[in-house]
Amino acid sequence: MLLADVAAASTEVAASSARLVKIERIATLLARSAAEDDTQAVAVIVSWLSGELPQRQIGVGWAALRTLPPPAATPSLTVDDVDDRFSTIKAVAGKGSQATRAGLVHELFSAATDPEQKFLRHLLSGELRQGALAGVMADAVAKAAGLPAAEIRRAAMLAGNLPAVAAAAVTGGRAALADFRLRVGRPVGPMLAQTATSVDDALQRLGGTAVLEAKLDGARVQIHRSGCDVSIYTRSLDDVTHRLPEVVEATLALPATELIADAEAIALRPDGRPHLFQVTAARFGRKDPGDLGPLSVFFFDLLHVDGRDLLDLPTEERFGALDALVRQDQRVDRLVTTDTVAAQEFLERTLAAGHEGVMAKSPHAAYEAGRRGAGWLKVKPVHTLDLVVLAVEWGSGRRQGKLSNIHLGARDPDSSGFVMLGKTFKGMTDAMLEWQTQRFLELADGPTDGYVVHLRPEQVVEIAFDGVQRSSRYPAGMALRFVRVLRYRDDKSPAEADTVETVRRFYERD
Repeated sequence: MLLADVAAASTEVAASSARLVKIERIATLLARSAAEDDTQAVAVIVSWLSGELPQRQIGVGWAALRTLPPPAATPSLTVDDVDDRFSTIKAVAGKGSQATRAGLVHELFSAATDPEQKFLRHLLSGELRQGALAGVMADAVAKAAGLPAAEIRRAAMLAGNLPAVAAAAVTGGRAALADFRLRVGRPVGPMLAQTATSVDDALQRLGGTAVLEAKLDGARVQIHRSGCDVSIYTRSLDDVTHRLPEVVEATLALPATELIADAEAIALRPDGRPHLFQVTAARFGRKDPGDLGPLSVFFFDLLHVDGRDLLDLPTEERFGALDALVRQDQRVDRLVTTDTVAAQEFLERTLAAGHEGVMAKSPHAAYEAGRRGAGWLKVKPVHTLDLVVLAVEWGSGRRQGKLSNIHLGARDPDSSGFVMLGKTFKGMTDAMLEWQTQRFLELADGPTDGYVVHLRPEQVVEIAFDGVQRSSRYPAGMALRFVRVLRYRDDKSPAEADTVETVRRFYERD
């Protein structure tokens, strides 16, 4: 299949806001690829239209894509050819690798037409936002394969790999899905949580009874053990076993031969309070703990133990099996309650201990691997700041032609200027995008730096964020985490924006 066909489908999917239209267009493309008997292309197309590469990272970002060669006149690149080229680029290493990689990228883009170049640029830069999320993609695969969507989702959650499931289903039908079952050593997509506004909201949504757990600000891991072999995977299913010897040791100490468990790895201070998340992240990046100290592991769910699958059992039964296996000081703190007051007190104790918030779980929910299930709700305090927009980036996909990603700055009273703390494109409605495009073009100050438009610091925006982390990228040494726009504050002047010191207090508290 030609890359041009995928690029055209991507453009059409991005241009439509209708879920059924997206599903139909992707399904047609996948069915056509299957008709050409190209199993590899089916998997690659599903990855690409989900905004990912099968190779994950290949060392090519925005900087390498700012200057491109003239496009080719006619399409010639195939999906398999481009995928192979990506693998070749990823494999480049050693002295002179940057120049070699740049040459390969130039060669690829020289063979691509203008629409293909745009598609590849957005794909490689992580800007391919077209609304083809996991749910849409799973439904498209089901339609192309002529199978119930529930069967595709089930296989995908157990495989932790929708592209592989798509290739099997579209080319081999229902019989090909039989291989996708829970297996020790093969990671599955983790169950995710929806958001509740409060513990009271969570209790109501869960039918009056909830299992509350401390929500640790660590790194979620999925642990597999078969005999003396232990494998550890991140939330994104990357294998990090070699980096976490203390987690391997803790797992081998458990009285089981086989298991699959959900857990949190976190760096703790000597007093038991959590370090800043960056300490955990830094420790995750290297095998030797060094001066960062070891990570602690806290188990919070059990998916399989000694030949018994627990996925479809209710929460309370899985927790019973977990409690029988893992001692209390290695489990996440938990409270089962029907009482709002008790739930609020548990939340406050958890926050006071330095953690993020709480998880509220239905006692009756099964483990919905790979899905954001209604049986899990997260409750975290919402922080807000009034900041100033310093610059903005042109959008892509559905946001093509709109000014989208905003650069956020806090007021610095010492310099009478503003200090950048991060960027966001989250929380923006279509109406907001229209408004801010017009507004920011009026505030444009000086020449445009590629896709970045620098602004006069006049527009105040109210944002919500989850926390503040250490960052060498920004002058203040801090960056906001999980930022989303709430509203623009035309009633406030830049002089009324929050200061760097206000942000620093959040950072020190975290």
